[in-house]
Amino acid sequence: MTRLKQKTLSREHEFNGKGLHTGQVASMVLKPAPAGTGIVFRRIDLGNDAIVRALAENVSSTARSTTISEGGASVSTIEHLMSALSGMGVDNVFVDIDNVEVPILDGSARSYAEAILADGLVEQDAPKEYISIPEVIEVKDDKSGSYIKITPSDTPSISLTVDFGSKVLGVQKACWNEGVDYATELAPCRTFVFFHEIEYLFQNNLVKGGDVDNAIVIVEHPVTEDQVERLSSLFNVPKLAINENGYLNNLQLRFPDECGRHKLLDLIGDLALSGGRLLAKVEAFKPGHTINTAMAKAVRLALSR
Repeated sequence: MTRLKQKTLSREHEFNGKGLHTGQVASMVLKPAPAGTGIVFRRIDLGNDAIVRALAENVSSTARSTTISEGGASVSTIEHLMSALSGMGVDNVFVDIDNVEVPILDGSARSYAEAILADGLVEQDAPKEYISIPEVIEVKDDKSGSYIKITPSDTPSISLTVDFGSKVLGVQKACWNEGVDYATELAPCRTFVFFHEIEYLFQNNLVKGGDVDNAIVIVEHPVTEDQVERLSSLFNVPKLAINENGYLNNLQLRFPDECGRHKLLDLIGDLALSGGRLLAKVEAFKPGHTINTAMAKAVRLALSR
């Protein structure tokens, strides 16, 4: 395949908003970076030395999002931003952030992709970093049945199957290759949650920044009117309702398989922690942050041998 040059942003981009899990407001600025930098988060609220490199060995938590930590500094819920940077072809960037969690925005990667698309990228005087794996790598979770398999290939691709045993979602499939326009086909796809999970998440302080504007809510099991009213109260919005297709009416789907596409968005972001563009065929079944980042670590380990 054609060997491309590394790229960085043509200018700075600023994003502000609350974190999904902490509810804390953060200001985040994406800045151009020299060739060979990679993706580097800088916790500017903690001082000049609070740097966290976006690499698999720095993953410190995968509890409903991906967190990376290095030298006492952490940044959480990085997956949507990482996905956008990878999907839009950004190799080098400094991410200056003044709090622990990346803003959730609308629950997708659309804002990042649109900003990058509008102003373009700058080609740098260094070859793009491609990751060629020496052999097939497979990671499995016997308990959940999840797996990810990576096979060496000169034409990168990712395909996945999502199966939550849900009558609302059904079995959804999604795929990416170099012919897929990331900005229009994947970036707009938002995160999702099941209705029956929400109260538990609130009680365990896991979605302090959740609201009806940044997540698709799937109503899998019958719910009472009181439960819907309580959710409306939690989100401090007028009374919500359930659509005929089994989704809460807080928003309209952007694609019939938006949830499956969002899982692909997440997988792209987590695999970017491998440190470059994978020259491989990736096949995944029931992926999630834990197995995604385990695969990124396995790739890093294979390259270090």
